[in-house]
Amino acid sequence: MNYLVESLRQIMGAKPSRPTKAEQSAEVRTIYAGKRGHLTKADVEKVRHEHIKACCNQWQRRRWLVLILVNLLFVVSYFFDVQLLEGALTASRFVGFHMADLNASLQVMLAYKHLVLNLIIGTVTVFILWLLLGGRTFCSWVCPYHLLSEWADYLHVWLVKKRLIKNHTFNRKVRGIFYVIFALLALLSGYTVFETISPTGILSRALIYGPGVALIWVGLLLLFEVFYSRRAWCRYVCPIGVTYGLVGLASPIRVKYNAVDCHHEGDCRKVCLVPHVLDLTIRGAAYDVNQDVGADCTRCGMCVDVCPTNSLTYEIKGLSKMLSGAAETR
Repeated sequence: MNYLVESLRQIMGAKPSRPTKAEQSAEVRTIYAGKRGHLTKADVEKVRHEHIKACCNQWQRRRWLVLILVNLLFVVSYFFDVQLLEGALTASRFVGFHMADLNASLQVMLAYKHLVLNLIIGTVTVFILWLLLGGRTFCSWVCPYHLLSEWADYLHVWLVKKRLIKNHTFNRKVRGIFYVIFALLALLSGYTVFETISPTGILSRALIYGPGVALIWVGLLLLFEVFYSRRAWCRYVCPIGVTYGLVGLASPIRVKYNAVDCHHEGDCRKVCLVPHVLDLTIRGAAYDVNQDVGADCTRCGMCVDVCPTNSLTYEIKGLSKMLSGAAETR
């Protein structure tokens, strides 16, 4: 299925589509047939065990470092009054140049029903930035709530394994409903309702200007995710992910899946923070040998780290073909 169409479906909460045999390429059907009866559990465990010994979660560590440094840059700029990066994640100025979070900009435009030049400049700048980097990269590489929720996720998974709690899931389509609700609230009330409850904005402002009572709300969200529903805010409510996912439809930086060596053991889906995007790694679920993971992917790199056969890799669309073409001409 077309990458843009499938990505849009997933962003709006639809289940990933599964190809019929007629829709799959002949090459990928041959690969699946060759694995049938020849890939034993012992083979899978051997490769997995060897990878675990060698794996050091490189992309996860890089991502955590970038996320912490970006947010600390706001803190340092404010504390020392160096005017390098002023404001917060929702709206800021980098060396005097305006930047505005896309979802926050949309909320402001709907609420106040007019455009300000600085807001337009900030919105266009951030749009271009995340268009190049990959829309939902913002979620896993910049958002401070994402980091806290990711750490809370480890506790949630541990509690589930110990059978102390049970994870509860919801229909992912409710995220699209919340997106419309928040937009209508801004339009009808003249107030940016979502921004008052957004844990991203609350945490960003608390880090820079000091804690406030709004952190109680963030704490309650984390408790809900630890004891009831895994990563509930990001998966089912937050419109920021929807906004940046739409931007990511045309982003060149993606995660690419190759079906040739994949053992379909599912380790990637277990660690993935948005596991539906990796349904294509299930045996028989890919349309082609090489397929891009959808735009709802946060490009967090956890699947790339954990994959024992390097079947998932980062790719810059266009650049990879250009480099391979240049190599062939030598």
